[in-house]
Amino acid sequence: MFEDYEKRKRNQVSLMKSLMDYGMGLIILLLGVFFFFRNQFKLSFNERFPPDDIDKILGVMCIIYGIWRIYRGYKKNYFK
Repeated sequence: MFEDYEKRKRNQVSLMKSLMDYGMGLIILLLGVFFFFRNQFKLSFNERFPPDDIDKILGVMCIIYGIWRIYRGYKKNYFK
């Protein structure tokens, strides 16, 4: 009985962590795409703060980290 409770608890925690990884991974991935393609958007702060190479580097790093977070949510290896 105690083992069943622990198993259900681990499954619930794993599900919540997986959903959080999917959500945060998607947000970070979209942020990375925004930074990578920021010079193609007509935004008012692009005139004040022009895009440069740092935006591309940050965009690539965010895209890689976002993909990793989504992959981690898919694998669900939280308790191993």
